[in-house]
Amino acid sequence: MSETLHDMKVAILATDGVERRELEEPRRAIEDAGGSTELLSLSDGTIAARDHDLEPAGEFTVDRAVGKAGVDEFDALVVPGGTVNADKLRSDAAAVAFVRDFVNSGRPVAVICHGPWTLVEAGVADGRTLTSYPSLRTDLRNAGATVVDEEVVVDGNLITSRSPDDLPAFNAAIHAALTKTAAPQG
Repeated sequence: MSETLHDMKVAILATDGVERRELEEPRRAIEDAGGSTELLSLSDGTIAARDHDLEPAGEFTVDRAVGKAGVDEFDALVVPGGTVNADKLRSDAAAVAFVRDFVNSGRPVAVICHGPWTLVEAGVADGRTLTSYPSLRTDLRNAGATVVDEEVVVDGNLITSRSPDDLPAFNAAIHAALTKTAAPQG
């Protein structure tokens, strides 16, 4: 991908227990295309990543606490998965409000693996077509979503994927959504 995302800024919302690849690979794809990213979390400092929820996989430095960030500062939001990460995010009022406000803004929101738990908690899954890691699908249905088993699903401004295996399609969908957002209107 060429530098087609120049001047685009993407928030990545994650905390301890984040699936490393689901944070690293979208971030790299956005930055390789000329965009910038900012890692938001529940507090300042660092967050501990995992590989497949099992093994420690390093740390990421947080740029800012989500409670100090505004939706209008960003062109898109990415919410990586990881069971522990998603569970902590959906339990935090500031994180849930940020996700809700972002979805309601109409800007692209890309959520992968266990990340859609934040969509359920934010009350924005109802009436949407989504995918996720298999263990979340009942939760999504109970929240009013239509659930499909596809590598990536785009429903309006929501982009969802199932697992790290789907990252190439997930990253391409993020790029396409941001390219469409950046295109001149008229």
